[in-house]
Amino acid sequence: MQPLPSSVTLFEVGPRDGLQNEAIPVSAEVKVALINMLSETGLRRIEAGSFVSPKWVPQMATSAEVFAAIARHQNVRYAALTPNMRGYEAAVKAKVGEVAVFAAASEGFSQKNINCGIEESITRFIPIIETARQQNIPVRGYVSCVVACPYDGDIAPQKVAEVARRLYELGCYEISLGDTIGVGTPSRITEMIKAVSAEVPINKLALHCHDTYGQALANIYAALQLGVATFDSSIAGLGGCPYAKGASGNVATEDLLYLLSGLEIETGVDLKKLIDAGNLISKQLGRSNQSKVAQALNFA
Repeated sequence: MQPLPSSVTLFEVGPRDGLQNEAIPVSAEVKVALINMLSETGLRRIEAGSFVSPKWVPQMATSAEVFAAIARHQNVRYAALTPNMRGYEAAVKAKVGEVAVFAAASEGFSQKNINCGIEESITRFIPIIETARQQNIPVRGYVSCVVACPYDGDIAPQKVAEVARRLYELGCYEISLGDTIGVGTPSRITEMIKAVSAEVPINKLALHCHDTYGQALANIYAALQLGVATFDSSIAGLGGCPYAKGASGNVATEDLLYLLSGLEIETGVDLKKLIDAGNLISKQLGRSNQSKVAQALNFA
């Protein structure tokens, strides 16, 4: 175990990963209002949308409109998911700050999620990453199912390491490791990160936790002890996975910030402003804020 990082980067995924599977349509205007509020919190990286077929993810059909309307902050990088060259070209046209590609450590999940195996999915990313490099656009790589898969069961840490290494070698500046169905525990997360960090530098890794079994914050603490200093989180705990039955939302940004503040780890993010943003989108979705910290402070 090494000293905890003195500062941590929060990668806010609520406007994309948090909203993409919501049954209630969220207008472009509401998304813009949410992103603008998040931009005022001190967050430096916000995933604002994705350029995928509206047929598959109708909630993201307005991404170009959203990127055109947000009040961009100079010190905030606005990201978008781009599964193919068509999506990448649309993202460039929308002037995104960075793009992301997504693979899986599970063959079954890869087939269900993007209709191809792991190897073919990575091959598809090559022209995106090469073009992005030529245009000086950073590319982030997601790896799903880093602990277990709803179709294939437990995933070997070495398999995760192999996929992460491939994405890193292709040119992804950072690899986000996703516990997609939230079954991870600190020991399993530790084992997985140790395997991956033998292939990819620890400062190029991020962790993306779902809180299905209530283990997200414990898993993040385990990752902090290994030197991971970037974490994906979602405002108000929004999100889930349509291919993972029962998978609850991402770890709430508010809850993660409270943990980090208690550990005296610098983030530069304002908790009150985060809660206001979470309350806004929760109201639009017709439910209470799912963040435990927001619930406690809303009724304090």
